Amino acid sequence: MSKTTKQLLLVLGLGLLTLTSGAKADEWNQKTVFTFSGPVEIPGQVLPGGTYVFKLHNSASNRHIVQVFNKDENHVFGTFLAIPDYRLHPSSKPLIKFDERAEGQPQAIKAWFYPGRTYGHEFVYPKDKARVLATANKTPVPAMPVELTPDTNKPDIALDAPEIAALDAAPLQAEKPDGEEVALSEAFQLETVAADAPAEEPETLPATASQLPLIAAAGALSLGAALALRSAASKAN
Repeated sequence: MSKTTKQLLLVLGLGLLTLTSGAKADEWNQKTVFTFSGPVEIPGQVLPGGTYVFKLHNSASNRHIVQVFNKDENHVFGTFLAIPDYRLHPSSKPLIKFDERAEGQPQAIKAWFYPGRTYGHEFVYPKDKARVLATANKTPVPAMPVELTPDTNKPDIALDAPEIAALDAAPLQAEKPDGEEVALSEAFQLETVAADAPAEEPETLPATASQLPLIAAAGALSLGAALALRSAASKAN
């Protein structure tokens, strides 16, 4: 094999390694970029319309701690808990479910689904807000103690171990539409069974970052390297 051919193979290998590493990182933290045309509510606060990054916190013990960043990922708006939300058929696009609110109020984000997954992350709201959402939507809403709200809105990207442990150990309940507070397992047994039915795609989706440029880049890199190798082989002959 000629020196030129070896160099081309090395460049190709390094390029594909870089692309693959990025894809694996997104699979681990499920990084998704959403652009909202108007204000939306997350646990503890309302976000104005704009572009935001949703990611799972880098925790191996709890894969349902969600962080919401600004577009540049140098500021975190909130770190909060979620519970699993299931659907029968995975979507090819990122999805967000909203809870209905009164007219003139921002929609509250109910759950977030990463593409290709049959489960998503249903957001846990402070108890007082969960009670309002449960009544308005006539469905149970997972709730956490109100006193934890300031911690979930702490603008620190790197939470320390005690803060993560406190979130992980938070006593969660479910607020029912009739005002009763029950255990999560009791409130969401029927929710899990109902998820066996195909979920409808929403008519409109928030604008999201696509992985098509990544796929296109990999294809162009492979094609260019193949043509270069063919040319080098012809010259060698």
